[in-house]
Amino acid sequence: MNAPANITTGSVATNQLLTAPILPTLLRLALPNTIAMLGSALVAVAETAYIGRLGIVPLAAIALAFPFTMLMQMTSAGAMGGSVSSAISRALGAGDRSRAATLAWHAAMIGVIGGIVFTLAMWLFGRSFFAWLGGRGAVLEEACAYADVLFAGAISIWLVNTLASIVRGTGDMRVPSATLLTVALLQVVIGGTLGLGLGGVPQFGMRGVAAGQAIAYTLGTAFLIWYLMNGRSRLDLQTSKFAIQRDMFFDILRVGAIASFSPLQTVLTILVFTSIVASFGTEALAGYGIGARLEFLLIPIAFAFGIASTPMVGMAIGAGLVSRARRVAWTTGAAAALTVGLLGVIVAIKPTLWISLFTTDPGVSAAASSYFAWAGPAFGFFGLGVALYFSAQGAARVGGPVLASTLRLLMVGIGGWWLAAMHAPAWALFALVGAAMVAFGLGTAAAVCFTRWGT
Repeated sequence: MNAPANITTGSVATNQLLTAPILPTLLRLALPNTIAMLGSALVAVAETAYIGRLGIVPLAAIALAFPFTMLMQMTSAGAMGGSVSSAISRALGAGDRSRAATLAWHAAMIGVIGGIVFTLAMWLFGRSFFAWLGGRGAVLEEACAYADVLFAGAISIWLVNTLASIVRGTGDMRVPSATLLTVALLQVVIGGTLGLGLGGVPQFGMRGVAAGQAIAYTLGTAFLIWYLMNGRSRLDLQTSKFAIQRDMFFDILRVGAIASFSPLQTVLTILVFTSIVASFGTEALAGYGIGARLEFLLIPIAFAFGIASTPMVGMAIGAGLVSRARRVAWTTGAAAALTVGLLGVIVAIKPTLWISLFTTDPGVSAAASSYFAWAGPAFGFFGLGVALYFSAQGAARVGGPVLASTLRLLMVGIGGWWLAAMHAPAWALFALVGAAMVAFGLGTAAAVCFTRWGT
C-alpha cells in the first residue's frame, strides 16, 4: 500500500517501528548491522593475523593497544552513538522532526570534540598507559608506534560512528551498515598493504597497520557527510535553520555521559586483567590477547541486535508506548544471548578454530585455550547484558546497566588481585572472568526489569 501523499517516507518508517511485529522488525533492522559486524570480525581476524606474521613482539604489543582502540570505538559507536540514536528516535516518535534534525547537528559537534579528547589523551599519556599494563622494551615501543598513528585519526573514527548513529536514529540501518562494511574492507586492504609491505609498498609495520584504519575512517567520514548534507537521509539538515542550543547537548549527554561509564568499565576490566596476565610472561600475554580479541568481537555482535532495538525502543517511548518498548528490549536480549552464547560454546569446545588463525606457538595456544574453556560458556550472559544496555539507552534509562558493569569490574579487579596474591593458576583467573560475565548479564537484566521506563 502506498503512503498518503501528505506523509513523508521518514514518517512511514517511523510508524512501522511503532506498529510492526517486534521480532521480524528487530531481525530486519539487525541484519544489516550483523553484516557490518562481519566486517568488524574480518578486520579483527585479518589485523591480528598479519600482525602475527610480524612476530610475537608486535602481537603482544597489539594486546596492549587494542583495549584503548576498542574504548574509543565503544564510546563513540556504543555509549555516545547509542545516546545520539536514542535522542533522535525519541524526537521522531513524538513527531518532532525539527528537533531531530537539530539534535543531529549537536551530535556531530560532540563527535568532533570526542575525537580531539582521545587524540590528546593517547599522545600525551599513551606510553604511560602501556607501561602500567606491563609493556617493556620492544613491546612498549611497538605499542606506542601503533597508537601514535591510529589516534591521529581519532576525529574521523568518532565522526563515522556519530554520523552513522544519526542515520540509525531515523530507523535506517542499511546506509550506516554499508558504510561501516566498506570502511572495514578498506582498513584490511590498506592496513595489510602498508603493514606488511605488499605489492612493492615499503613495509611500515605497526604504523602501517594503524594508518590503514585512520585512512579508511577518513574516507567513511567524507561519505557520510555527503550523504547527510545532500538530503538523502530522513532528516532535513538545513544549515540556515541551525542554532546552538544548550538543551540539545543535554538531551544527548544526559544519557551519553552516564552510558560512557559502561565501555570505560568494560575496558578497565580488560586492562586490569591484562596487567595481571602480563606478569605471566609474553607468551601468556599474547595468548590472552587472542582470547580477549574474540571477547571484544562479542560486543559488535550483541551491538548488531542492541543498536537495532535503540530506535524501536526510543520511538516507542517518545510515543508513550512503554509496554511495547519493554517487549522490544526482552526480545533483543534473548536474541543476542542465544547468538553470542552459541559462539561461546563453540570456542569452548573447539578453541583451535579461533586460535589457529593467529598462531601455532604452543605456549600462546595453551593460554588462549584455557581462557576459552573457562570464559566461553559465559559469553551468552555477556551478550544479554550488552544488548539490554542498548535497549536501556533507547529508554534513556542506563543507570542500572552501568552499575552492572561496575559489578563486573569490581569482581575482576578485586578477585583478580586476590588470586594473583595467592599465586593461583591462570585457569582460576579465566574462571573469574566467566563468573563476572554472568554477574554482568544477570545484573543488567534485573536493572531493566525493575527500572521505571517512560515519563
